[in-house]
Amino acid sequence: MAYSFFPWKKNKTFFTKEEQEVITEAIQNAERQTSGEIRVFVESKCSYMDALDRAAELFFKLEMDETEQRNAVLIYIAVDDHQMAVFGDEGIHQKVGTTFWQNEIKQMISAFNRNDYALGLKQCIADVGEALHTHFPYDHKTDKNELPDEILFGR
Repeated sequence: MAYSFFPWKKNKTFFTKEEQEVITEAIQNAERQTSGEIRVFVESKCSYMDALDRAAELFFKLEMDETEQRNAVLIYIAVDDHQMAVFGDEGIHQKVGTTFWQNEIKQMISAFNRNDYALGLKQCIADVGEALHTHFPYDHKTDKNELPDEILFGR
């Protein structure tokens, strides 16, 4: 199931139901190995704003900065504007750095150029999950799912 950040607006269908399930399952699989959290936010346009700035704005609106270890990551896509960003909270960003996020964007662009949107997102989620696992491994005694796993759709 997908949740809309703007419930009064009708969502465009960016992914088929099967693709949404693949993406949500990728998030759940990645989070089983880490205390970190991953979310995906998709909208049509990123008007008058840089994608990274929009991702940061959404990250804080969604209160993703409130995870205990500051290790949440937001993957943001503005479909019509062909913009995207990966925004990691300070805990994970200090571990992987800007180059990691830039490489993930390059890999997503490559997949998107082949019209493999769900596959591109799935791979990015897997890579981010692996980085989170390396630096914030899952601990069955303390870990809990702090944020929902479903894709968020904006305007």
